[in-house]
Order: sequence, then structure tokens, then C-alpha cells
Amino acid sequence: MSYPVGAVAELAGVTVRTLHHYDEIGLLSPSSRSNAGYRRYGDGDLDRLQRILLYRELGFSLEAIAAVIDDPDHDAVGHLRRQRDLLLERIEHLRRMVASVEQVLEAKEMGNALTPEEKFEIFGHAEPPGYAEEAGRRWGHTKEWQTARERTADFGEREWRQAEDTRRAWVATLLGLLDSGAAADGVAAMDLAEEHRRMLGEFMGECGYELHRHITELYVTEPAQLGFLVREPDQRPGVGEFIRDAAEANAARHT
Repeated sequence: MSYPVGAVAELAGVTVRTLHHYDEIGLLSPSSRSNAGYRRYGDGDLDRLQRILLYRELGFSLEAIAAVIDDPDHDAVGHLRRQRDLLLERIEHLRRMVASVEQVLEAKEMGNALTPEEKFEIFGHAEPPGYAEEAGRRWGHTKEWQTARERTADFGEREWRQAEDTRRAWVATLLGLLDSGAAADGVAAMDLAEEHRRMLGEFMGECGYELHRHITELYVTEPAQLGFLVREPDQRPGVGEFIRDAAEANAARHT
């Protein structure tokens, strides 16, 4: 049995334009066409679309999704289990977030200010013990540190939530590249490094390529620094090296 593009769009809760785009980039091409040339989607196509939408919900880029599900060693059951585990982690994360936000709302109503620890506990992750003190000792004299402190001084729940959403989406894309076996000096990895440099720049005012290389080098030489960007349970061997090498390749690409 096959379905026209309109019916598939309604079933999946996406637009026809989205399905056309997936076809154009080769992510999801219909297995057949009608006599008039219209797209027709079979059950296998719907299974692939379900996997695509699950990975999209988890924050993967379309490029990373294609790399994962087109892997010649693709294990459909294994990927479904991975998606299930990721969804369960997100459910638990959201449950903790709701509980923390309720505590913060109660504190706000009582006129209490948020501590740095509470700002991060909103997302189920506190700063590593002593992180702020150590960071201030090492970089407190730099203009980048001062800019970051000034920009985040008035951050409330919405701003910290946006920052955390951005971080989680970036890490999801990173893990997708690692799972796909992508090269650290490939275009996708360099684009991810450039996005990381841009993220840092939003806080510190400017993050040049040399500074970015220095920061990512610390992810290898001082793994504790990596923990603030890639947190448990997302950490795995080689993550710091991948980010550093991607930053090196990205810097070379732009210079």
C-alpha cells in the first residue's frame, strides 16, 4: 500500500513542503510514483520518516540524521533502542526541570534571588563544584571574562533556558556526527566548530579563531573544562579530541 504526499504529511504532522525538501536533499525519497508522476510513499518510507522525525525531535541536524540512518552497518533495532533511551532521558530531564522551575517560582514569589547554582539546576545540571571560582581565578583579568559576566548578570530563567537549549542541540549534533563516523576535518564537523565559536562569542563578545583553538585544546588537556559543555551521560572517549581537531580544521579553513 502506498500513500500520496498530502496523506503522509497529515499522518506525520509535517508540511508537504517539508517532505518535498527531504526528497530534494535525498533524505527521504518516495519509493514509487503514480502514473501522473506524483510521489507515493510505502510502509518502508513511513518507517524511515518516523526515524527522521524522532532524531529531529532530539535535536539532530538533517545532515547528521542522513549519516546515521544511511550507515551501511545500520542496525534498525539498535537505533530504535538508542532513540528510546534518548527520549527517556529527555522525559527525565523535563521532569527534573519542572520540579526545579517550581522551586524557582516559589523563591521568586518570596523575593529571593537565584544563586549561580540554582540557575543551572533549572536544567538538571549544576556547575561543577568550584567552577566559577576557578574560572574567575584563571580568566578574571581578561576582557572576555568581564564581558561574559556583564552579559549574564541579568539573566533570568528564559535566558538560561535558551542557552541550555542551544547547548543541548549542539551536543546532539556532535553526538550524531560521532555516531556516523564523520571526520573531524569534514565540512559538517567544521561547521559545528564554527557554531561553537559563535556560541562562545555571544557570551564573551568576540571569540577569534586563535582563542577558539586555545579553548578547545583545554578540552583535551583539562577534561574537566569539557564537562561544562558536554555533560553526563553524553561524554565518551575522544569527544574532546574531536572538538579540538574540528576547531583546528575550521580555523585553517577561515585563515
